[in-house]
Amino acid sequence: MLRVRSFGTALAAVVVLTLAACGGEPGTAGDPDASAPEAKAGSSQPEPASPEDQPAQSAGVPEELDFTATTLDGAAFSGASLAGKPAVLWFWAPWCPSCRAEAPAVAKAADANSVTFVGVAAQDSPEAMRDFVDQYGVGNFRHLEDENADIWRRFGITYQPAYAFVSADGTVEVVKERLSEEELNSRVEQLGS
Repeated sequence: MLRVRSFGTALAAVVVLTLAACGGEPGTAGDPDASAPEAKAGSSQPEPASPEDQPAQSAGVPEELDFTATTLDGAAFSGASLAGKPAVLWFWAPWCPSCRAEAPAVAKAADANSVTFVGVAAQDSPEAMRDFVDQYGVGNFRHLEDENADIWRRFGITYQPAYAFVSADGTVEVVKERLSEEELNSRVEQLGS
């Protein structure tokens, strides 16, 4: 019986010493990863990754554009495809009177500029979204089905119509109001220059 207690006491001492050694400051003898050049998993300040280690999508992609979606015609869409070029995201809902009123100006601006336009429809069924595109003449650019408003939340959109103006350098400016045709054209021209 004495042997079992001695072994148990010795085992407890080893466990305590091991745990104490793991809690040391980084770079000290108590740090088991002190000699490893990589940061520990879960570390609050990881070593910067080299460019080769970065995922291709993350380089130059604004956080807001880090999403995937489905277009109203069923195609896959990656928000990252907009990175590095000027783009306008127009947030709309099929039942919105202001969206209906400004749709012709948005379609006209999309035709008149080299800036990429993407509609982001939410708060209704995909069928209603497709009907809106057909009825209000905005089929000249892609529209995303955002039925649950996940993309809207990513951009902080709380009502419609709204816009996200994405510059080629990755700057994103969100405008949460209806824009006149002149205001929209002016902002789009600034993006394209």
